[in-house]
Amino acid sequence: MLDLAQEAVGILSTADAVEKAAAARALGVAWREGRAAFLAPAQPPARPARPARPELRRPGDMPKRKAGGNLEKRVALLHALAHIELNAIDLAWDLIARFGTADLPRSFFDDWVRVGDEEALHFTMLVSRLRELGAEYGDLPAHDGLWQSAEETSHDLLARLAIVPLVLEARGLDVSPATIAELRRSGDEASAAALEIIYRDEIGHVAAGKRWFDHVALAQGHDPATIWQHLVAKHFRGRLKPPFNRAARDEAGFSASFYEPIALI
Repeated sequence: MLDLAQEAVGILSTADAVEKAAAARALGVAWREGRAAFLAPAQPPARPARPARPELRRPGDMPKRKAGGNLEKRVALLHALAHIELNAIDLAWDLIARFGTADLPRSFFDDWVRVGDEEALHFTMLVSRLRELGAEYGDLPAHDGLWQSAEETSHDLLARLAIVPLVLEARGLDVSPATIAELRRSGDEASAAALEIIYRDEIGHVAAGKRWFDHVALAQGHDPATIWQHLVAKHFRGRLKPPFNRAARDEAGFSASFYEPIALI
């Protein structure tokens, strides 16, 4: 029987991005087939292992991506999305390894194993599409901002759930439809189709974040909306900016009563 938390640490400790994604997908299969179980908490690394490329820069040092449909711009977009998905793999498995306890129901692990598996699928799809366009993950610089959010919330499951799925992934729901439409206008149906799959899955990831945020908040005696707004103000280095994709957020169970009162209007 595989130890889920220890295997999650193994994924976090894998530097090669393609191998990391493959390990995440394999552990997802093992969990669903009953060959893995949460046996005990584990100690994840402070930072996940990363490949030598891409070069990591501060978010403010990244070149601005311009709109448009030429090949160079599409490669830059897909590369940036692949980097986000690589971080998302580690964020899901770090959550399991760092915050998993025997007191949590199996459904908690079912949700986050699925998220970690699907993020690995997304990364693999984007790498495959980059290769079809003559590029590789690592060819362009990438920023390290996503893991800064993980470090900021490494002490508190409720804070992690507040920021990662309910701010960062929810923002992905806001911008994805326009990105997909732009790819279709440029004639890149293959990339648009891949992003459609990612978009649908990410609604489920936000839903999992909202479900477990509410579960933990209520167990601790908090009003979920009030404590979410407090945690975002405390831990998110930025502002919530409309327009919001209310239809997708509503589908995920993430109502406007949470985010609109503190949004930058």
